[in-house]
Amino acid sequence: MTYPTQSLEFPSGPVPLNSKFYMERPPIEEEAYAAICQPGNVIRIRAPRKMGKSSLVNRIIVYAQEISYKTVNIDFKQADESVFSNLNKFLRWFCTNISLQLKIDNILDNFWDEDIGSKVCCTLYFEEYLLTEIETPIVLILNEVNILFEHIEIAQDFLPMLRYWHEKAKQNDIFEKLRLIVVHSTEIYIKLNINQSPFNVGLQIKLPEFNVEQIKKLALVHGLDWSEGNKAEQLMAMVGGHPYLVRLALYYLCEQNMSLEQLLLEAPTHTGIYNNYLRSLWEYLQQKPELLAVFQKIIREKDSIEDILAHQLDSLGLVKLNGNNCRLSCELYQIYFQEEINRMELKNQGRLEQLEKENKKLKNLVNIDSLTQTYNRRYFDEHLKLEWQRMAREQMPLSLILLDIDCFKLYNDTYGHQAGDDCLQEVSLIVCNCLKRPADIVARYGGEEFVVILPQVDTKGAFSVATQISNTIKSLEIKHIKSQVKLGIVTVSMGVVCTVPNYQDNPAILVIAADEALYQSKEEGRDHISISPFLNFGE
Repeated sequence: MTYPTQSLEFPSGPVPLNSKFYMERPPIEEEAYAAICQPGNVIRIRAPRKMGKSSLVNRIIVYAQEISYKTVNIDFKQADESVFSNLNKFLRWFCTNISLQLKIDNILDNFWDEDIGSKVCCTLYFEEYLLTEIETPIVLILNEVNILFEHIEIAQDFLPMLRYWHEKAKQNDIFEKLRLIVVHSTEIYIKLNINQSPFNVGLQIKLPEFNVEQIKKLALVHGLDWSEGNKAEQLMAMVGGHPYLVRLALYYLCEQNMSLEQLLLEAPTHTGIYNNYLRSLWEYLQQKPELLAVFQKIIREKDSIEDILAHQLDSLGLVKLNGNNCRLSCELYQIYFQEEINRMELKNQGRLEQLEKENKKLKNLVNIDSLTQTYNRRYFDEHLKLEWQRMAREQMPLSLILLDIDCFKLYNDTYGHQAGDDCLQEVSLIVCNCLKRPADIVARYGGEEFVVILPQVDTKGAFSVATQISNTIKSLEIKHIKSQVKLGIVTVSMGVVCTVPNYQDNPAILVIAADEALYQSKEEGRDHISISPFLNFGE
């Protein structure tokens, strides 16, 4: 059910401060507000990109300003690469930026003496100038600290200095005024002395993904009532609880009036709503060959992996780390990037041109068999994969009927190929007319064989459809005097199979099982419907 809602916000960047679409993750916000009031405290916020770090930080900043604190926001992404050439240059850049944001004079040269070292100079600049000049506490936000991990020599000096300031606040009233917020996108993977690290003091915040109840609540804000049914669970099965991916789905469900079924079916494709986001991630990976190689290994092996590059993938939100265990964050990434890797390998093997020619040929065929005007074998193969994935997500049954016109070669030999073509057209029309739902499709599997896909239909329902097809074809009474079936008319034999798919299995097993059931029907004298005993659901 859909309810009227206020104007939607396209998910892009931090969620505006007054937005109803900001989803609190208790008790994180209240803990952060309380922590920022503690003298000399440190707040450590960790989450992959697009998980809501900036949205949370913006709210902490507003809270700090409401209680008359000064705030400074340093984003290491904004620093030129040359800034990281050495510690001295980095710390001068750091101090200069803070002076600018506090709107006080930059008198750095009065404190800088290379003979005593840049860390001591930086500390003196804070202690004897910045923190003294400003009467109120200062909240210093350090964004994208993980960038420093790529500059180990700087990180191993700068980060212990932050810890030193935190410890100094216990004895020094001046440093009590400094409150640090350290924001990073991945776990700490550089070596730091445990007593010199700023990552084991203060308040640690690891932004979690949304849970089912939070998704339902956010859906309601968008005007969607998901309190009943399993729509929230279906969305989570594809994208996990990733805030950006969840919000983007809800936006398009409302803005374009899409069905969740259609959205999830198209999600990992180039026509889905996540295409731009996924493509940007893929382009970034392609620019980092070593990173891409590790990513390929994770996708294919799905085993534990020890590699520093896995932490960079974690910062992108592509994987989840648990000790040495590294796995993809969600099914969306598994499907999309597996396909992209396959395409890339085809290109590397010099086969991309051949693939493009085949794709062009497929488009020209428009997926339709020219004689029967049903779908062709190529379309069936692709559609079966999609329906297999969809039913695996929804944990619903998928049925398949494989149909063969009995003694068709004898029919052709007796009445001629034109009559045979007419017979194929009549049979295909009957099969199409017996399918009542848009999701049900029929395809010409080859020669005189047709195949029917029935999503969300159990064995009993599939057998009922097969029976209707058989009876309707016989009601036409198309003469077949050479048929081995005693009725002397055109009949069909069928194999029926049903299962609840899972991602680990190949959908080809469904066709194999149906083919075996069809063979059993022929063994029993044709004009028969057999149900596969191997994959059976809802009999």
